[in-house]
Amino acid sequence: MTILVTGGAGFIGSNFVLDWFAQGAGPVINLDKLTYAGNPANLQALKDNPEHVFVHGDICDRELVRSLLERHAPRAIVHFAAESHVDRSIHGPAEFVQTNILGTFALLEEARIWAEKQAPSRHEDFRFLHVSTDEVFGSLGPHDPPFKESTPFAPNSPYAASKAAADHLVRAYHHTYGLPTLSVNCSNNYGPYQFPEKLIPLMILNAITHKPLPVYGEGGNVRDWLYVQDHCTAIRRVLERGRVGESYNVGGYNQKTNLEVVNAICALLDEARPNRKSPHSMLISFVKDRPGHDRRYAMDAAKIAIQLEWTPSESFDSGLRKTVAWYLDNPDWVAHVTSGAYRHWIEKNYANRGEA
Repeated sequence: MTILVTGGAGFIGSNFVLDWFAQGAGPVINLDKLTYAGNPANLQALKDNPEHVFVHGDICDRELVRSLLERHAPRAIVHFAAESHVDRSIHGPAEFVQTNILGTFALLEEARIWAEKQAPSRHEDFRFLHVSTDEVFGSLGPHDPPFKESTPFAPNSPYAASKAAADHLVRAYHHTYGLPTLSVNCSNNYGPYQFPEKLIPLMILNAITHKPLPVYGEGGNVRDWLYVQDHCTAIRRVLERGRVGESYNVGGYNQKTNLEVVNAICALLDEARPNRKSPHSMLISFVKDRPGHDRRYAMDAAKIAIQLEWTPSESFDSGLRKTVAWYLDNPDWVAHVTSGAYRHWIEKNYANRGEA
């Protein structure tokens, strides 16, 4: 009952793989290119587990994907592999087109060809589960209702556009070729092992080293926050019971402005590592906003709640407390990922923004 996971050394992917084994769910073939955000250290707990087979490779390498399908005959592909940082997509969109669109196409083609050669019962049981984002839907106004699965796509960044294209390909491969696909569109994830270019880990690590906490604009952009463990549970539920050909919104029901998030992090750090001179919130600095910054995301997750009986277990407060504690308790992991390449990116993205 092997599954093939793509991007399983990244943030969400590695959390999913670790959780998969914690549930005793079966062998995993883990295909990851190990770009800057892919980290084998995330999977250290599985180093002696013979049921975890790590393959260093690119989803765009169709010959490699074909060989893995033929050799391991997985019952499912769970597709996390993606370039995912909006700021990076603004600086360099080509990699996002390559991985998120062409990479997804390569996987779909090889999965289709392989699945069509299987016996009818095996073809019907096979699943291609695609992990996407709320950003494909665009931006909401302050009083707009949350995104539903039927909300028209309106991506506003190269990242969001590349994920929307991938979503369309997945849908097309089901309707045209009968490939048994499933999709999940999730809200902002946070938790252990997240590369610290994203808001929550960036603010935690900057704060504990007494560096400025750069907040875009006036900090009023709203996101719905989903603890990564809850997301992993939702993915398993969709894989087990989701209706073929459909998509499911996965949200945390935690709409917060960026400034609210940063202040909550500061309050937890004041508690865990009090600074006698001043609270951590004094490090907040408002910087020039990024181009095309979506104002608000919010997810209506009623479909997955009703059909599959999934709801998040963590509140924002409980999940954030666990997240801050994890980064404080794992200094070796932090030191490894915040290397020269990471520092170069932070300087590139933030150095010339100035004050808002």
